[in-house]
Amino acid sequence: MAQPENKRPRVLSGMRPTGKLHLGNLVGALQNWIKLQDRYDSYHFVADWHMLTTEYANTSELQSNIQEMVTDWLAVGLDPEKATFFVQSRLPEHAELYLIFGMVTPLGWLERVPTYKEQLENLQGRDLHTYGFLGYPVLQAADILMYKAGYVPVGEDQVPHVELTREIARRFNQFYGEIFTEPQSLLTPSPRLRGTDGRKMSKSYNNAIFLSDPPDVVDKTVRGMMTDPARKRRYDPGDPEKCPVFDHHKIFSPPEVIDRVNRECRTAELGCVDCKKMMAHHLNEFLAPIQERRKVYERDPQKVWDVLAGGTEKARCVAQATMAEVRAATKLA
Repeated sequence: MAQPENKRPRVLSGMRPTGKLHLGNLVGALQNWIKLQDRYDSYHFVADWHMLTTEYANTSELQSNIQEMVTDWLAVGLDPEKATFFVQSRLPEHAELYLIFGMVTPLGWLERVPTYKEQLENLQGRDLHTYGFLGYPVLQAADILMYKAGYVPVGEDQVPHVELTREIARRFNQFYGEIFTEPQSLLTPSPRLRGTDGRKMSKSYNNAIFLSDPPDVVDKTVRGMMTDPARKRRYDPGDPEKCPVFDHHKIFSPPEVIDRVNRECRTAELGCVDCKKMMAHHLNEFLAPIQERRKVYERDPQKVWDVLAGGTEKARCVAQATMAEVRAATKLA
C-alpha cells in the first residue's frame, strides 16, 4: 500500500550507535528531535556505517549498541508513530548514492572539512588515514539527499558538513539535471552541559551520566563531579558559571533551586556537597519516568527491532524512488 503523502517539511538526522546514551546526547540532540517530530516529517537513522569510519577494528558489540541506543530513543519519548527510525546499513541504496557522489566530489572539498583534521588529532591510537574516514562527509551527503530533506538539525560545529552536502547536490545537478534540492541547516540551540570532569560529556572521556544509570549510580557519580576549581574550602565563595554541577541544575532542577544555588554558591552559604545532593535528587526525579519506559523495551528487546524494521521499510520506499531518479539521470538505467 502506498504511503500517504506527508505535506510537512522533512528533516533528517542520524546518530552513531555507541550503546547507552548519556545526558549530553539528551540535551544535545534527543530533546530537539522530540520537538521536531510534532512539526516535521522526521527521519532519524542509526549511522552504523559511519561508526565503521573510526571503529572498524572492533564491531563485536555493534548490534547490542544499536539496540541500547534505540531503546533510549524510545524511552525519552521519540515516537515511531510520528517519526521514522531506520538502520543505514539495511539500505544498500545509501552505498550506491555514496559511490556516485564520490565520483563527482573533488578531493580538496574533503580535505578542507574542519572536523577531518580535528579528529585525526583527537582520536589518537587509531589509524584513521583511510579512504572511508576521508570520505565520510560524502556518505553524510548521500544520507541527507537520499530523502530530499529540506532541513538538517545540527549544532554550529556541523554546519560545514551541511554546506558540503549543498555543494555536492549543486555539482550533481549541474552534470545531470535538477534531482536534488539543497538542504538547510536547522540550528539547534542546546544548553551547555559539561561532563563530570568539566570537559564535553563523552563516553570516551569516561565523564558521562547515562540515561539508564540507577539512582545510586547517579548519586555516586555526582558526588565525584568537579566544581568551581577556585573554591577550595567550604567557606570560599564560588562562581556557579564555572561549575559543571550548576550546568546540570539549570537543566534538571526547578527554578527556585536554580536561583538558590546561583545566589548561595556566590556567598558560600551553600557548600558543594549539599549542592551536589540537591542536583542528584532532581536529576533522579527527571530520569525516573525515562527509566520506567525503558523497562518495557528491556523486557522485550524485539520491540526495538520491530520498530527499526518497520521504519527501515518505509525509508526503503523513499530511497528506491530517489535512486530510480538518479540512475535515470546518470544513464545508469
